[in-house]
Amino acid sequence: MGNIFEDENFIGRSKKNNIFKNKTPLDHRFLPDKLLHRDEQIRQIAKCWVDVLDGVTPSNVTLYGKTGTGKTATSKFAREQLLEFANNENVFVKIEHIRCTDYTTEYQVIAELCNRLGRDVPNRGWTKAEVVNTFRNIFKRPSIHRGKLLLIVILDEIDILLDKDGDGILYTLTRTDNVSVLSISNYLDFKNLIKSRVTSSLNDKEIVFPPYGADQLSDILSERAELSFKDNVLESDVIPLCSAMAAKEEGDARYALDLLKNAGELAFDESSKKVTSNHVRKAKDRIEHNKVSEILSTLPLQQQRLLESILNLTKKNEEITSGKLYETYTDISKKDAVTYRRIFDFINDLELLGLISTNTVSRGRGKGRTNIIKLQCDENLLETAFYTI
Repeated sequence: MGNIFEDENFIGRSKKNNIFKNKTPLDHRFLPDKLLHRDEQIRQIAKCWVDVLDGVTPSNVTLYGKTGTGKTATSKFAREQLLEFANNENVFVKIEHIRCTDYTTEYQVIAELCNRLGRDVPNRGWTKAEVVNTFRNIFKRPSIHRGKLLLIVILDEIDILLDKDGDGILYTLTRTDNVSVLSISNYLDFKNLIKSRVTSSLNDKEIVFPPYGADQLSDILSERAELSFKDNVLESDVIPLCSAMAAKEEGDARYALDLLKNAGELAFDESSKKVTSNHVRKAKDRIEHNKVSEILSTLPLQQQRLLESILNLTKKNEEITSGKLYETYTDISKKDAVTYRRIFDFINDLELLGLISTNTVSRGRGKGRTNIIKLQCDENLLETAFYTI
C-alpha cells in the first residue's frame, strides 16, 4: 500500500471542498482579534494587571465560570494585550499559561516555569526545596538589559491540581517576590481545597464569567463562520439553531463551535453544497455519542454495571428506586457486587457526570421518602456506547 494521501479520492475531495476555507477559527483555542461579549471581564483583568507597567507586582486574580464561558480565551487575550504594551514601554514581564491537566503537581509546575524562564530543571530527581530555590533565585538576579522581572502565572483548571496535590503551589507562588497568580476554575467552591494560611496570602480579586446567551453565541458563531466557511454555504437557520442548542447547554461556546464545525464536516462528507439544520442535528447526535462513549470508557467496571442496570430499567419504563436498582445491579454483577451502601457513592459520581439525575420524593404519611433515579442521556446513545467499549 502506498501513501494513503496520494489516493485520488483524497486529493479530489480536497480540491472539491465547497464548504470550508479555514477550519482553525472553529477551534475553541483560536484567539480572534476581538473577543466578543467579554469586554467587562477583560477590563477587570486589566485593572488588576496595570500595576505591572509601574514595576509593581499585580494583584492575584481568580476567574470563575462554567466550561465554555470564555475564561481561558479572555485571560490569553488580556495577556497578549499586556505583553504588547509592556514591550513598547520596555517593562520586563512574563506571562506563562499552565494547563493543570498537563502539570498536576507543584514540582511539575515549578520545574516547567523554571525551564520556560531559562533555568534547566529536570522533571524528576530534585527535592521540592531545590526546585523552589532555583525558581526564586531567578527573581534575585535582574537582567542586565531588561531589569527586574515580573511574572504572572495563569493556572488553568487549578482545581485539578489542588485536588491531586494540595495547595502547596499557591503557597509557593504567593510567597515568591515579583510573582502574581491568575487562577481559572469551573467551580465556585474550589477554595474549599485551600487552607486558610494560603487564602490570606492569595488575597485575590474574583471575576465571574456568566454563561453566554443565545444571541451572544450567535454573534460569536457568525464571526467565526465568516472566517471559516466559504460564501453562502450556511443556510440561514444553521447559526441560530447551533446557538439555541448551546444556550441550553449552559451557554457553552465550545459546544456551539463544535456543533458548527461538525455540521460543516458532515456536509463535506456528504458532498453537499450547503450546511443545513439537518446537519446540525446530526452533529449534535455525533457529539453526544462521542461524549457518552468517552465517559463510559473511563468508568470503573462497577459503575458501568450500575449504569447498565439503570439503562435496562429505563428501557422497561420502570420507576427506578435505589432498592430496585440494587436488585438489578446484583443480577448483572452476580457474585462480584459491591454493598448496597457503596452504590450510593456510584450514584453520586454518575450524577456529577451528568449521566443520571436523582430526586427525593415523599410517599405520603408514614411511608417515608424515596430516591428516584432517572437517566439523563439518550438511552439509544448509551446502549450503542456499551456495545463499542
